[in-house]
Formats: sequence, structure tokens, C-alpha cells
Amino acid sequence: MRVVGFVGPSGTGKSHRAVWVAREWGIDFIIDDGLLIRGAQIIAGTSAKKEKTKIGSIKCALFTDDEHANDVKTAIRQYNPEGILILGTSDGMVEAIAKRLELPEICEKVYIHQVATEFEIKQALTTRKEQGKHVIPVPTFEIKKDFSGYFLDPLQIFRRKGKGRFQLIGEKSVVRPTFSYLGNYTISDYTIYQIVDYVTSNIEGVNKISRFRVENHPEGIYIEMDLVLVYGCQIKPLLRNIQQKVIDEVEKLTALNIECLNITAKSLVLESNKALEARRSDLAT
Repeated sequence: MRVVGFVGPSGTGKSHRAVWVAREWGIDFIIDDGLLIRGAQIIAGTSAKKEKTKIGSIKCALFTDDEHANDVKTAIRQYNPEGILILGTSDGMVEAIAKRLELPEICEKVYIHQVATEFEIKQALTTRKEQGKHVIPVPTFEIKKDFSGYFLDPLQIFRRKGKGRFQLIGEKSVVRPTFSYLGNYTISDYTIYQIVDYVTSNIEGVNKISRFRVENHPEGIYIEMDLVLVYGCQIKPLLRNIQQKVIDEVEKLTALNIECLNITAKSLVLESNKALEARRSDLAT
């Protein structure tokens, strides 16, 4: 197995260029911040970006936890890649990762200044320092389930192909990990209820929410709610429509991943609240 190290100080743009470097060196597998990545897919591991402290992030990136290391070693044995690109902040770090994962010695090293200009490196460092942004070299949909409640931004990378033409060469995700902030942020259950109540109140056939419950878990939130519907609507299609719209809006507005959304049609009324208010208004005038 050919093992190549990609070395550069933290925040200089290694993850941003990892896919391109791997492609140029003819390598399909990347080890970056605790993850084993193949193409645009996470094969094994846990992202160091999820850790709450910088020390925890470093330990995760070095695979100090036996279960974490064994998970990645098992995947490497299963796929038996011809080559692996290991990202690290120093020569010692990439060598330590290779040793920890029982990989062959690193045969070649690529340094960030070989693939990025001084201006690009300074720009990356400024973004890291001022905005706390970190790049993970996989599409957002691939990591979204693991980063519930984090701020996620997709980042598409294009290469110029002639005048006015560009070719998409990859997609990455930008995250702002907990350890990059001074403090934390929380979203109350009542805020989630208000969002859901607003969404459902604008769907024809829904009268009101009669019961609402939300549970927060590391992988995402679980929502249960009972609805009062208007008599005459087609219940199953309506509930599917509500489910999809609620998921879309809550995830868009809060960055929380909805792991489960259970909806029960609890009762029926003959007329919606809106229709009743409109009729009362008409009678009053």
C-alpha cells in the first residue's frame, strides 16, 4: 500500500485541497481529522470537528481512542486500497497516524506550500481565525446527520474550462465546530414548536396542533405531534405533505437534523379556524 502524507499548519487549506491532491497522486482514499474518506463518501471514523474542545479534536484526529482506531483499521482491511493520503499538521502527526492505524511507512510527503500560493494560505488562515470555519472534503449531505445543530455550508469547487466555462470537480462542506466559538448556542423547544405551528397553520386542511413533544439527541431531534384536521380532507396525503414541509423548514431554519417526525391525526372538525374567523368577519360586516 502506498501511503502519502499531506502536511501543513492548521487552517492553511489542506482539507480544501485534499481531493485534488489525492487525484493528482492517483489515490482514492483520504484520512482527514478522524475520518476515512473514499471519493465523496465517508467510509469509517468520527469527525474531529464534532469534539467540544481543541484537545479532544486533536486526540480524535490522532485516533487515540481504540474503538475509533479499530473501526478505521477494519474498513482499511476490508477495502484494501492501493494508496491512502493522510492529512496532518506536521511530519510527526502524519507518521503517528500511519503507525496508529498499522499502515506502511509514509513513502512521500506533499506540503501545503507546494500546492497553494502564499496569498491563498494567508486567506485560508484569515478565514479560520476570523470566522472559525473548517472544511470537510465531502458533500454536506454526507455529514449532515452527524452535525445536527451545527452551521453547515456546502462549498462547490469548480475548475475553469475555457472562456466562461467551468467544470464541477468536487463538493466540500464548511462547518463551524463548537470548539471554534467562545461559548455555545441553544434553540429552545418552544422555538421549534413556533416554527412547526407556523408551517402547519399555513397548510390547508389543518385546524391546529393539539399536542407537541420534542426530544433532543446527539444525532438529531425527535418530534411527536397530534393534529386536529378539517373534515373532508384526504388524511394520508395531507399528513405526508405536513411531514415533508415541517422537516424542510425546521432543518433550514435551525440546522437541526430531524431524526424522526411522528404525526397523528387525533380528531376532525367541520370547519377550520381560518374559515370560521372569515365567516364571522363576513357576518360582522
